[in-house]
Amino acid sequence: MNIIYKLDVIPEPEAVIELFANANLKRPNEPERIALMLKNADLLVTAWQEDKLVGISRTITDWAWCAYLADIAVFTDLKSSGIGKEMIAITREKLGPQCMLILLSVPTAFDYYPKVGFNKEDRAFSIERTK
Repeated sequence: MNIIYKLDVIPEPEAVIELFANANLKRPNEPERIALMLKNADLLVTAWQEDKLVGISRTITDWAWCAYLADIAVFTDLKSSGIGKEMIAITREKLGPQCMLILLSVPTAFDYYPKVGFNKEDRAFSIERTK
């Protein structure tokens, strides 16, 4: 399996929608909204198998204190292949040691994140979106 990782390449929204659906992540399926999500990200890491998008990591950050890993998705049949772990490692390298990396996990990934270096936190709050 030959996976190529690319930084700040903005994939076609339709490819991202397909990836999110395959990874069982509930995300918008409107190309215009996905395009805005990608355009406004501070750091994108994508994983490609030949010309097929098989993984994406999308981060929003101030580059000085904290970074929010808004999305990480890998095609279902490639999970456990190390793609997610590598995208997180690339993200951490680009952010530098001064940035805390935080995320909100889907319930099915609770066991995954401690394996790749995240600490479980009990001190977060959120206000849900209405759309």
